[in-house]
Amino acid sequence: MNYFYKLLLYLQKHGYYVCQRIADRLGMRAKVVRTSFIYLTFVTLGFGFALYLFIAFWMRIKDLIYTKRTSVFDL
Repeated sequence: MNYFYKLLLYLQKHGYYVCQRIADRLGMRAKVVRTSFIYLTFVTLGFGFALYLFIAFWMRIKDLIYTKRTSVFDL
């Protein structure tokens, strides 16, 4: 079981944080959002995973475009 928790911790630290960011925006717990993505993946035979990857890609692009500038000389 210890290896499982180490793997889970690694994936949570180095993942895309899609579920965490969605949960923060909706005011929910991240565990609930992760569980719903897992159920969606099993029920729709992989559509939930494809949706997760699409949202991760979209959030990454959004973060690259809308970075906050600390000063006017960062342009």
